[in-house]
Amino acid sequence: MTRCSVLTAYRSRGQRLERLDLDRDRLLDAVWIDLEAPSSAEEKAVETALGIGIPTREDMQEIEVSSRIYRENGALFLTAQILATVAAHETEIGPVTFVVLPDRLVSVHYHRPGSLTNFADRAVRHDVPLASGMDTLLGLLEAAVDRLADILEGEARKLDLLSTTIFEAHRPSGKSETLGVVLERLGRGEDLNGKVNESLGTLQRLLGHLTATADHPGEVTLKGRERQVARTILHDVRSLKEVSAAQAEKVRFLLDATLGVISIRQSDIIKIFSVVAFVFLPPTLIASIYGMNFVHMPELEWPWGYPMALGLMLLSALVPWAIFRWKKWL
Repeated sequence: MTRCSVLTAYRSRGQRLERLDLDRDRLLDAVWIDLEAPSSAEEKAVETALGIGIPTREDMQEIEVSSRIYRENGALFLTAQILATVAAHETEIGPVTFVVLPDRLVSVHYHRPGSLTNFADRAVRHDVPLASGMDTLLGLLEAAVDRLADILEGEARKLDLLSTTIFEAHRPSGKSETLGVVLERLGRGEDLNGKVNESLGTLQRLLGHLTATADHPGEVTLKGRERQVARTILHDVRSLKEVSAAQAEKVRFLLDATLGVISIRQSDIIKIFSVVAFVFLPPTLIASIYGMNFVHMPELEWPWGYPMALGLMLLSALVPWAIFRWKKWL
């Protein structure tokens, strides 16, 4: 899907962010510059103002760690996979590159993660002191982790409801047609959980690199309180990965349970057809016998021959049915 390019810049005004008017304000006044699907002109403007190279979309999609975490011209380049909600039941995951400079941050992405927008809205309306590029980065990462936590919590509630639906469908009065909807929902849940786990994995590597890097003068690194904040976020990421793994196991269990319920209901249907066929087999045999075209069949001339044949057929049907009920096969 083609997106319109959007260049948004914010400066720190007191304890809050303030959006810049790029027609009259300079990019150098910004503490955070956000590039969404940037055009060549926007990339060039940022590169010229800050003296850095903006990675291309192809560069951002590289999966090697050396391509996702590196330093260049005094800037720290970090790339993570971040989720974005496209529609009510549709999400996408894409790379977001954070270019960390001592006094500002540049974020580049080709989709629209809600966590970035939510962070910007919160920082504009509430006190969120952002004095450096690293402060801004940690704020964005915290917002991304909070969004992933909300997604996992929402999915946990939905899985609980699905569990109830699955086992209610096993009852005789349950609606078997709901199982197809359940399978579709489980497929969406597995897909979403996989995306969340992938995003958490990239964030864990990114934060692990930040917390493991020593503080070197002249380089963009964590300092003092920032290191403690990064460790807290990293701890949250590890906890969420455990939750994601547990939910993946639950999705697999519910999938197995759904397939089991479907198999049981199919077996019940086949059993009903088998019982019906067996119940009507003896009457069919009797009817076939008296349908033979032999000349000498004494019963055909009896006054009670016809009622007798009907009685035999009814009795031969009731006996197997009674046996099945006695054995509790029905």
